[in-house]
Amino acid sequence: MPAPDRPFQDSRALWDTEAERFDEEADHGLRDPQVRSAWAALLAEVLGTHPLRVADLGCGTGSLSLLLHDLGHQVTGLDLSPRMLNNAREKAGRAVTFLEGDASRPNLPRDSFDAVVCRHVLWALPDPRKALSNWAKLLVPGGSVLLIEGRWHTGAGLSAEEVRRAVPPSLRWTATRSLSDHHALWGGPVSDERFLFTARRR
Repeated sequence: MPAPDRPFQDSRALWDTEAERFDEEADHGLRDPQVRSAWAALLAEVLGTHPLRVADLGCGTGSLSLLLHDLGHQVTGLDLSPRMLNNAREKAGRAVTFLEGDASRPNLPRDSFDAVVCRHVLWALPDPRKALSNWAKLLVPGGSVLLIEGRWHTGAGLSAEEVRRAVPPSLRWTATRSLSDHHALWGGPVSDERFLFTARRR
């Protein structure tokens, strides 16, 4: 992997500082059984029950990676923050493979995954279209990209239409599903746009 540039280093330092309290958010730590169950039901519905090879990009402390493993999938989690990854490894043990790397340019083998899952990461990347193009390369033909994204009340984030416009030719949009009213996913009501966006490698 090339030596990280300044923005990469700055982002890594930022997320390192967030690692200690990251899991305090209900949808980050998945500590509440109802929240965890809601995410399990959503992912099982979208991914199906057949075991898949899944890349969880920008995996943070690994809560979603571990949940995907518990659903029967073979999971590789990738994050740029060493402290996030330390927490992830403590949480998941050897159940999940965790690697350090840049989610926008993942240092993972091409044509090796049935699904790429990314939650609340695309909005923070400098070039969403380029990132999606890189993620498509990780997939086997017909493999899926699952994005959980949103445009938050603070003004940060991406709308569903902005994500759709960022889809590169190597991917085909398949569905956008609103998650704003699925209160159990977030530990309570939310007042902003949250959605699940899916696309498939051509």
